[in-house]
Order: sequence, then structure tokens, then C-alpha cells
Amino acid sequence: MYNPQWSDEENDDIFGKCANPNWHGHNYVLYVTVRGKVNKDTGYSVNLKELSLIIRTYITDKLDHKNLNLDVDFLKDILPSTENVVIAVWNELKPYVNALGCQLYCIKLCETENNYAEYFGEQ
Repeated sequence: MYNPQWSDEENDDIFGKCANPNWHGHNYVLYVTVRGKVNKDTGYSVNLKELSLIIRTYITDKLDHKNLNLDVDFLKDILPSTENVVIAVWNELKPYVNALGCQLYCIKLCETENNYAEYFGEQ
């Protein structure tokens, strides 16, 4: 976490040990919750195999072992706080999830076991 428009002191005051102009990393855990009508023939609202493929293709493959500041197209010019990443993930997934016939309900991104952000879309 580093805002290049601020001084080193300002970055340190706001971001603490995460303030690093050369980046830092996390091992995130992503939860995607969808909602929709349950199909009486299949017993579920979405085929989890299809949903998993979408998440892997459009999110995991783009984020895994990447520099969020430099390598991820949908995070370009966005300070990659957990809150901003969870919103960006929502925006990336929404059209693909809608195409499956269900809706995103919640995206939860865990930075550590104690720190996470949840996003339910713009209300």
C-alpha cells in the first residue's frame, strides 16, 4: 500500500507497516455468494462447476501470484486495498454470473483471518 502522491511520512501514518513503495503481498481467500431460484430439476440455483470456472478464469488466474499494482488489468490505477479489490472483483464477476441465470449476492475477500471486506454491490 503506497500512495505516490503522498510523502513517505503520510504513507507511513496511514498504511503503517504495509506502506511500501515496492509493494507487499497477501494470501487472500475469496468467497463468492450468489442468489437465485432453485431449479426443481437440478436442485440448485447455479451449476457450481460453471461458477468455479468463471471465478478461476476472470479472477483467480488474473490475481494469483501477481503484483496487483502492475499486473492486473481490472485494478489499473486503483489502490489495491482489500475494500477496493473486493469491489473490483464484484464488477468483474457480475456480468458472467448474471449470464448463468443468478445474481451476485456477496463477495467476501479475506486478507488475514481477522481482516476482511464484504461487498453487496451498490444499493
